[in-house]
Amino acid sequence: MKFSAFISPKAIRAQLSATSKEGVISELVDALVEAGEIKDADRGDIVKAIMKREELGSTGIGRGVAVPHTKHASVEKLVGTVGVSETGLDFESLDGHDASLFFLLVSPPDRPGDHLRALENISRQLRDDTFCRFLRQSKRPEDILQLLEEADNNQFGA
Repeated sequence: MKFSAFISPKAIRAQLSATSKEGVISELVDALVEAGEIKDADRGDIVKAIMKREELGSTGIGRGVAVPHTKHASVEKLVGTVGVSETGLDFESLDGHDASLFFLLVSPPDRPGDHLRALENISRQLRDDTFCRFLRQSKRPEDILQLLEEADNNQFGA
């Protein structure tokens, strides 16, 4: 599954201001609300659902990357966004390092296949050190979107 199938270009945030796990999740969910991908009325419930998922085990997968996600009945299709934190922050990652790259996903409960394919694509691309380095260096949402398009076109080693 390509990034273009689920990442909302209008919700990409190249310079996150949050300094905590819940802050990043809230900031990225807000971005999806602003982009019209989720309803404002569902915002708080979606943040709670993602935080509840985090209680099961951190989605900070290591190497400076976190993939907070949840399933929620308010969405009809898989939606996601990308955020970059210049300084990084404690996301209780598996390797103990701060996270600076965030891919947030919200999917309908009845589409687990889409959810898994998106997670697989993200984890495959994020194994590429060059892709991650370029993402961390991105200063504008347009730069991130271009990198995602290049990844979709197999221009990285993943």
